[in-house]
Amino acid sequence: MVGREDPYGHYARLRELGPVLRDADGTLIVTRFAECQSVSRDHKLGKMPVELLPHLGLADWAEHPALYGYFTSLLGINPPDHTRLRRLVSSGFTGRRVQELRPATTRMIDDMIEAMAAAGAADFVSAFAFPLPCNVISELLGVPEADRAQFQHLVQDWSAVLDEITPEVLLKADPAAQAVRDYLGELAAERRRHPRGDLMSAMVEHEEAGDRLTSDELLTMAGLLFAAGFETTTNLLSNGLAALLDHPGQRDALLADPAAAVEELLRFDSPVQNIDRTVLEPSAVAGVSLEPGQRIVAYTGAANRDPRRFTDPDRLDLRRSDNASLSFGGGMHYCLGAPMARLEAQIAFPRLLERLPRLRRADGAERRNSLTIRGFDVLPVTTE
Repeated sequence: MVGREDPYGHYARLRELGPVLRDADGTLIVTRFAECQSVSRDHKLGKMPVELLPHLGLADWAEHPALYGYFTSLLGINPPDHTRLRRLVSSGFTGRRVQELRPATTRMIDDMIEAMAAAGAADFVSAFAFPLPCNVISELLGVPEADRAQFQHLVQDWSAVLDEITPEVLLKADPAAQAVRDYLGELAAERRRHPRGDLMSAMVEHEEAGDRLTSDELLTMAGLLFAAGFETTTNLLSNGLAALLDHPGQRDALLADPAAAVEELLRFDSPVQNIDRTVLEPSAVAGVSLEPGQRIVAYTGAANRDPRRFTDPDRLDLRRSDNASLSFGGGMHYCLGAPMARLEAQIAFPRLLERLPRLRRADGAERRNSLTIRGFDVLPVTTE
């Protein structure tokens, strides 16, 4: 648990052991920036093909809603299916479409800040970091406001399969994934009957070059977009605020250039700490041959603190000009929702610090017990 609370010292030791390490189970591990970037961009590396899952004791993967929703989504598939599905939904995440959300996002942020100010104290996760991205992706997809609060624990239970797949994890993850899928199925059916100007209506209707999403693809895609649309951003917001409150001298730099500041916050404490790949074709990293079927894990959280890439990497410096990180991945699997996450953070952090000048951390913070997703379950703050 100590490594999950503060993994960066462990990462530093791993980086110095070598560019490519081998775990006891044969998994290859990379922690340096150059190698992690190479892994993220190498088209000969991809997601584990479902044909290999029986060899991992997961012959029944398709019978588990949590695993089916992962291994058949953009998170778990390879080209050409990945290319086709990403093309069909990418129009919903263009710069123009994301910027159209700015007024609504700003109103949501102001309302949440007012509520925090009135309360005087709050858990930042439940009061702000979860509801903001949940409401923004819900606004994009067309999920009614009254239905949104139920999804935080559902998505957290479902996303636990990113860390480990055990009967105990699946006991919670499967019903959570099925509940999300059932809800979105009903929403899709409603949009077929009564289309609106939201992304769910667009996915139901959209066709490109004679191609469109099947009903199963639609629900899988909607589930992924909904879950990923706030799971990662929730942790960007909580990690980022914790870093800002722990470094009050950085306030002026944040207000001067919020966009650059958000990039540094992403580098400093990334919400996603690693990416997992399977070797699909013979390749190499750092001179080490990679054979088909091998598993390789790139610890992007470690890469973002690599002194070979960043000067004084353990120091938060919101004026840092060269801070392009691997926090949103790279290559074909680069995060589709990155523009939306950046928009939310770039609006939220300046407004929080300007409108809540006495904002401080309080005792009782609890980190998420996860190696892949880094964030807080609870982050108490005071505003007075």
